Amino acid sequence: MIRRFALGALTLALAACSLAPTYERPASPVAQSWPAAAEGARQVSDVRWRNFYTDPRLQVLIGTALENNRDLRIAVARVAEARGMYGVQQADRLPNANLNVARNASSSPASTSITGREFKTQRYDVNLGLLSFELDFWGRVANLSAAAKAQYLATEAAQTAFRLSLIADVANAYLSGIELDERVRLAAETVRTRVEIRELVARRRAVGMASELDWLQAEGAYQSAQVELAGVQRQQAAARTMLDVLVGRPLAQIENLPPPRSLAEQDIRPDLIAGLPAEVLLQRPDVMAAEQRLIAANANIGAARAAFLPKITLTGTVGTASRTLAGLFDAGSGAWTFQPALVQPLFDAGRNSANVDIAGARKVVAVADYEKTLQLAFREVADLLSDREKLGEQLAAQQANAMAQQQRLKLVEARYRAGLISQLELLDAQRDTFTAEQAAVQMRRQVLANAAQLYKALAGGRE
Repeated sequence: MIRRFALGALTLALAACSLAPTYERPASPVAQSWPAAAEGARQVSDVRWRNFYTDPRLQVLIGTALENNRDLRIAVARVAEARGMYGVQQADRLPNANLNVARNASSSPASTSITGREFKTQRYDVNLGLLSFELDFWGRVANLSAAAKAQYLATEAAQTAFRLSLIADVANAYLSGIELDERVRLAAETVRTRVEIRELVARRRAVGMASELDWLQAEGAYQSAQVELAGVQRQQAAARTMLDVLVGRPLAQIENLPPPRSLAEQDIRPDLIAGLPAEVLLQRPDVMAAEQRLIAANANIGAARAAFLPKITLTGTVGTASRTLAGLFDAGSGAWTFQPALVQPLFDAGRNSANVDIAGARKVVAVADYEKTLQLAFREVADLLSDREKLGEQLAAQQANAMAQQQRLKLVEARYRAGLISQLELLDAQRDTFTAEQAAVQMRRQVLANAAQLYKALAGGRE
């Protein structure tokens, strides 16, 4: 009894061995603080995406995209696949047993029998079979299971990262669509104004108060506005198609879709606290996925090393056997088999060494991938924080410029109708006003897009 207990304890101790290197998270290759101001009023972990994006129409679009986007469906299916592969690998750590019921019958002709008579045999078996179970002394199976688990977690984190990106992409596409709608209205209003000026010049030319040059200038300005309108309308159509693809279905098929808000009515506030890089970056799902891939590569080294050591497998059955079906459960019909096997690699032409080298190289790649992911994440957040600091100032200045140009245009139009200035000055004022208004719309959209991207970069967007 004591020897059995000692053998069991030794088996458990050996099974706990692992030849994988002790995992240590690589040192962060980025600065300990952000280069730009990171102050804010709200922790991103406290802000759900429905509270960040308050436009009811945008909320419906994001919700629809999370249900219908095809790329997200692929990502979810890959998570299910990785989970299943982990389950398959985990099953190898436990004994697998099957119930076997069999009948074996054979007949040999008299010509092949040493007795000169036909020989018949028949046997019935019912047994519980232990499939080939490996005693995991060196942690090979455990490391393969750990690698499969890490790959599953990496896939799950990658799916989360894609989900956050999808939310930000839908928001940006929606904001771009609103921007283009407003730019189309500005371009259409410019075309209308140019038509009025062209008609005014035509009337003046008819009575000799305007020259042919004045008419050509008015006509050219009108055609230029038409070109601008057509170009913005083309971008508008492309933006709508892009939004349909991201959402996963045409917007026209979504029932009870609320009306859109203008850019000025969007309450997307960029007042998010960035925190320290070491705290923020490790919460990003893309960084988490990279680290899980590194953990998997580390575990695979242990599995590759274990291939050099003896491999012990156990196979056996226990049940009953009889020449007749009725005698299967009679006394004395018990039957069993036990087949332990030990395999010690002697010569494999360097296969195991090569596998260890491959596992080591893949870990080096995984370390570099993890560090690169951290660096890219740091740059993304740092750039967005820097943009947040300056975009607000740019927007305020651009809006002031647009208002000044609008006031200037009113004065120039009044002076032109009174005949105090030339048509060229009017066209210059119209051009400057149109450009300033278009720039203000674009700048307002950039401010909102920066807030959306920063929310995603700080791992915001979870339910």
